Amino acid sequence: MAEEATTEGAPRFVAVEGPIGVGKTSLARRLAASFGSDLLLEDPADNPFLQRFYTDPRGAALPTQLSFLLQRVRQMEALAQGDLFAPVRVADYLLDKDRLFAELTLDPTELELYDRLAERLAAEAPRPDLVVYLQAPAETLVRRVEQRGRDYERPMARDYLERLAEAYTRFFHAWDETPLLIVNAESLDFVNSEADYELLLREVRRIRAGRHYFNPAPLDL
Repeated sequence: MAEEATTEGAPRFVAVEGPIGVGKTSLARRLAASFGSDLLLEDPADNPFLQRFYTDPRGAALPTQLSFLLQRVRQMEALAQGDLFAPVRVADYLLDKDRLFAELTLDPTELELYDRLAERLAAEAPRPDLVVYLQAPAETLVRRVEQRGRDYERPMARDYLERLAEAYTRFFHAWDETPLLIVNAESLDFVNSEADYELLLREVRRIRAGRHYFNPAPLDL
């Protein structure tokens, strides 16, 4: 049985991260429900350039990336200006990862422009108290993206998901800005298995510093 919503032991600001299809939004929703907290979600469908990017990555990369940057910065500004006494907030993204996508898709001149804008816009973004990084191999991501059947994701190339998964691995290998929990999201089903989710939730409540790995054998009820 799931725990009653409570903020006891919860970090004040949790960011859930991972490549497309790994389940970060599903986990963020569950954590927010467990904590009774505010929820910040990316809205890819609100990016007017995204579908064009999947069919023409080179031509649409810069406007797609800048649109996401502005969307995320606006949300972080609202978070920073909101109720300072709100006990917990959960987001399904880490603002810093925006550059990961920029490096994958932009040419050097575009990346320089992106960096100048991002440095100015994101300077005051609040820092999470915990980042939960969900890992899964590219073949798992491809299967999950296909299963959820979003129209704007249909043209997405497999090699893009492979490069994205590798980029996330490199990014979080070097990450030391916040406490970090790295989760094997291939072997755990934290959406449909209450046992798996409760194990993960206890880890999230426990961590206060450092880098941690969560890879227990999956449980069946």
